[in-house]
Amino acid sequence: MIKTMKTTMMILLAFALIVGLSKPAYATTSINEKLGVPILVLGGNLSDAQKKEVRELLHVNDDQAVEEYTITGEDAAKYINGNPEARMFSSAKIVREEEGTGLTINIETPDNITEVTSEMYANALLTAGVENATVDVASPVKVSGHSALTGIYKAYDVQGVELDKERMELANEELGVATDLAKKDGLSQEKVSELLTEIKKDIAEQNPATKEEVEQIVQEQLSNLNISLSEADRQMLVDLFNKMRDLNIDFDKVKNQLEDLTNTIKDKADELGLDEGFWNKVANFFSEFFQALSNFFKGLFN
Repeated sequence: MIKTMKTTMMILLAFALIVGLSKPAYATTSINEKLGVPILVLGGNLSDAQKKEVRELLHVNDDQAVEEYTITGEDAAKYINGNPEARMFSSAKIVREEEGTGLTINIETPDNITEVTSEMYANALLTAGVENATVDVASPVKVSGHSALTGIYKAYDVQGVELDKERMELANEELGVATDLAKKDGLSQEKVSELLTEIKKDIAEQNPATKEEVEQIVQEQLSNLNISLSEADRQMLVDLFNKMRDLNIDFDKVKNQLEDLTNTIKDKADELGLDEGFWNKVANFFSEFFQALSNFFKGLFN
């Protein structure tokens, strides 16, 4: 009898555990009355079905827990002098955080955001003046990811946080430079992000007063990171960071966030095996392989 009761109890416990695990768990978050509810900005060209999918991707389960807006080409024209006819698909959820928290960027659909990495978003947002926020980005279709930046700016605007338009435009230009450089042979997205971050850190430390000093900083970081660029690409970087100097962007203010960004980039590069030692091993492997192949054929004909 006792054995039967034990068996029955074990079955009931197992059943309860299975039922509990089978139910979806939704985290309940209280509303931050100081900083406001999260803002959801959806690409204006999404269908209703795609909007529903994006809400799920961005973990928006309660329509009352967020403020929701749509971004269009007209917003791109307003915030970054973009094309008013642009089609917008990438979307974002923005949660403002307490001072000193820093920036956290999560790309929920990395396969569909094809050109912009979380580090590129973070770098551009720091340039634009966005700090202390958690930003989730998603798209149900393959896109470059640029329109999400416009959505983030709109989110701050509707919350009454005024961002400098020149800085927003410059941040968009920076994002364009980053994605262009990442398409070059031998340059990974991580390497490009590291380059931009290290230049900003040097600008914060050295406070260059002239374009020539900016050019020296750019060249030093290219050398430090063993990056070889064409003269046109090198000049593109110099011009970008000289504009930042002209706007008196104080990167010293966000130095800790730049340091955190550097560590994140290096950790990601290590995980992907993108360190210099890895590529040296690859080069050595192929060198030894072709030498062995050459010796093999020589042996056949001797």
